[in-house]
Amino acid sequence: MVLENFEIGIIGAGDMGMLYARRFKQAGYAVNICDTPDRYSELQAKYGHLGLNILRDGYAVSRRSDFIIYSVPAVNIGRIVEEYGRATKMGAIVAGQTSVKTPEIQAFEKYLPDDVHIVTCHSMHGPNIDTKGQPLAIIRYRSDDKHYKMAVEALSALESRVIYLTYEEHDRITADTQAATHLSFISLGTAWSLQGYHPWLNPQFISGINNVKVAMALRIYASKWHVYAGLAIMNPLAKKQLQCYVESMTTLYKFMVAGKHQEFRTLVHEAADFIFGRERSHKKILLDDDILDQLSLSQVPKEQSKPNSHLSLLSAAVCWYKMGMSPYDNLICQTPPFRMWLGIVEYLFCHEGMLEESIETALSDRYTQAEDLVFYTAVTGWGQCIELGSFEGYRERFEKTAEFLSHKLEEGKDLSTMIIKKLTDRNEPN
Repeated sequence: MVLENFEIGIIGAGDMGMLYARRFKQAGYAVNICDTPDRYSELQAKYGHLGLNILRDGYAVSRRSDFIIYSVPAVNIGRIVEEYGRATKMGAIVAGQTSVKTPEIQAFEKYLPDDVHIVTCHSMHGPNIDTKGQPLAIIRYRSDDKHYKMAVEALSALESRVIYLTYEEHDRITADTQAATHLSFISLGTAWSLQGYHPWLNPQFISGINNVKVAMALRIYASKWHVYAGLAIMNPLAKKQLQCYVESMTTLYKFMVAGKHQEFRTLVHEAADFIFGRERSHKKILLDDDILDQLSLSQVPKEQSKPNSHLSLLSAAVCWYKMGMSPYDNLICQTPPFRMWLGIVEYLFCHEGMLEESIETALSDRYTQAEDLVFYTAVTGWGQCIELGSFEGYRERFEKTAEFLSHKLEEGKDLSTMIIKKLTDRNEPN
């Protein structure tokens, strides 16, 4: 049902803002949208045919819209709400689409008029994935029942799978699911860049779960850096997860190079028992060989593949174990990268022969240990950048790696979108 005489405003005409604008317009709503004033003419030329009300700035959007969504980078949310919040229509509903809710709520509290209702949201996926069937967090912060129901009804136009959370719950779950996941994928890309080779040409990255690592890393680097920087640096709960991941990898790598084979095996198997059970039957993602082999970008024949230690995956399991956290508890708010990350960790640990090969390769293969040293260096470098809160450092590292991988980014994004759709379709109820 479309709410009558109800205009939706979107401040920020980036990829996610336009995804929302198209969805709401298709549902029958009047949509007011803007970006920075200097983009006004560009937006008119590019999107004028869509039937959107393209306005010059956030003042114009805020004054006439009944439901206003700030679709801006998390790092900019305070400044932009300070600028336009005072123009908010009396009694309107305001939401944000940032991936970190604590600074968003603080900005709303500080700069919005008291008569404004705050019902915020977060689509837990990127702009290249249809909103239908994907998780959407809806957060009631300050609203009467009438306006809360109006916000929920309007957001139903996205046809997403709704999860109702507090903003504190949202930030905890996103820290648990996204912080270490993104760190792992971006560090893989940086390690490849540092060594000057592309993974689709390396026999250690040409089959099975390695295809997922490559495709998802490319997917992230095909996106905008601020999406991942905001989550890592601004979420107050993310640093604990990131620190634990770095410490877990450090422990495992020290065991590898110090020849502490039994300690390495014991830690890995303790983590496996904690997450998957002794029978290794705790499988919910259920990636299969058919799906994995469809994700290949490799230019090397599959039969020439070489063993891989999968140190990134072993470290993820040890991290969850040390934090006493079951990753399956967070599937309610899964993002596509997290689902794929958990899927390949699960695949490795629930295939006994592959897990043993991974452990033996880590402990005995000197070439692999040298490769893992570069990955370890990349992880600690990213960890330090995030710990220092350096957005500029994050951007520089991200864009440098993205440039190295640039000629495969679109292909990787397309392949990862395909696998995400297959998993979504397979898990939809009949």
